[in-house]
Amino acid sequence: MQRDAHKRALIAGSIGNFIEWYEFAVYGFLATVIAKNFFQLEGETGLTSLILTYASFAIAFFFRPLGAVVFGRIGDRIGRKPTLIIVLVLMTLATAAIGLVPVYASIGIAAPLLITLLRILQGLFAGGEYGGAVSLMTEFAPRGKRGLYGAWQSFTVALGLLAGAGIVALLSALLTPEALHDWGWRIPFFLALPMGVVALWLRVSMEETPSFVQQQDKPAAARADTLATFRAIIMGIGRVMVWSAAGYTYLVIMPTYLQSALHTGFNQALLIAVISNIGFALTIIPSGILSDRIGRRTVMIIATALLLILALPLLKILQAESTTLAVKAVVVLAAGGLVGMLAGPGPAMLSEMFPTRVRYTGLGLAYSLSNAIFSGCAGLIITGLIKQTGNLDIPAYYVMATAVVSMFALMTLRKDDHLRSLEE
Repeated sequence: MQRDAHKRALIAGSIGNFIEWYEFAVYGFLATVIAKNFFQLEGETGLTSLILTYASFAIAFFFRPLGAVVFGRIGDRIGRKPTLIIVLVLMTLATAAIGLVPVYASIGIAAPLLITLLRILQGLFAGGEYGGAVSLMTEFAPRGKRGLYGAWQSFTVALGLLAGAGIVALLSALLTPEALHDWGWRIPFFLALPMGVVALWLRVSMEETPSFVQQQDKPAAARADTLATFRAIIMGIGRVMVWSAAGYTYLVIMPTYLQSALHTGFNQALLIAVISNIGFALTIIPSGILSDRIGRRTVMIIATALLLILALPLLKILQAESTTLAVKAVVVLAAGGLVGMLAGPGPAMLSEMFPTRVRYTGLGLAYSLSNAIFSGCAGLIITGLIKQTGNLDIPAYYVMATAVVSMFALMTLRKDDHLRSLEE
C-alpha cells in the first residue's frame, strides 16, 4: 500500500510538470511563427518581432516567483494535494486559451496584449507547480532515494520539452509552412486540455505527503525563521543559476539561435533541438541515482565545471560551416547531457535546503526566481546582445558566466546532505 502511494505521488507530481514544460517548449519552438502572427508590428524588422516574442516569453517567468509565493503559502498551510489540483486546472486552461487568440492582422494590438496576458497567468500558475511537485515527490521518497524521486520531476520536464519539440516537428512535416503559420500552430496548445484531464484524475486520487501530515500534528510554536529562509532562497538561486541558464540556452533557445544567427533551416534546427533534449533526458535519472550514492555536491560541481570548460568549444563546432549534421547532433547531445547532470540531483538538493513548514514556498521561490532571471531572459539577453555586438559567441559566454557563480555556491553544500532526514 505504501509503495502504491509512493508511485501515485511520483506520477501525479510529475505529470503537471510535463504539461507545463510541454507548453513552454511549444512556445519556444514556435517563436518565429508566433512572432509573425502576433508581434510583427508595422514598420518593425523581423528581429524586433522576435525580441518582442521573447519579451512575452520572459514576462511569464517573472510572474513565476509571485505564483511560488502565493501557492507556496497555500501549499505549506492547507497541503500539497489540494494546492497542486488548483494549480493544474488553472495552468491547463491558460495554455489552451492561447490557441484561441485571434492574430494581429484580425484584432490589431489586442492580439499581442492577450497573448502576453495569458503568458502572465501561465507563469503565475506554473510558479505554484514546481515547489509543490518537488515537495510531494521528495517527501514521499524512501530514505536514500530522494535524488531518484526528485530526478523524475526533471525527467518529465525533459519529456515535456521533447513532446513539445516532437509535436511542432510533426506539424511542420505534415503541414505546409502557410498552414502551420495560419492555423496549425494552435493545435499544440489545444492538446493541453486532454493532458490536463488525465493529470487531474491522477492528482485527485493521490494522498497527502507523510511529512506534511506529521508537520500538521506538531505544535504551531515552531515558527519558520524568515531570515534563514531568505538566506536559503538566495543560496538556492546561486546553486541552480547555471542549470537555468544552460538549460534554456541549449534546450529551448538553440533552435531559434541556429535559424536567426546561423541561418539553419527550420526542420534541421528542430531536429537538433530534439537531439539536445534527448541528451538531457538520458542523464537525468542516472545522475539523480548517483547523487543518492556520492552526494548532490559532487555530481553538480562536475557538471558545472564541464559546462564552464566546454561551452565555447561546443558553440564553435556548431558555428563552423564545415560541421556536418551528425557532428552537430553529437555536440548538442553532449550539451543536453551536461544540463541533465544538474537537473537530476537539483530538485532533491533544493528540497533538502528547507524544513517542511516552508519547503513548498522556499524551494519553489528559489527555483522560479532563478528561472525568471536566467531562463526566461535567456532568449532576450542572447538575441539582444547579438543584435548589439554582432558577436555570435554570446550564448557560450552567458553559460560560462553563470557557471562561475554556481560553482562557488555549490561548494558550500555539505557532503552528507543526501544522507540526512528531510525533517527539520
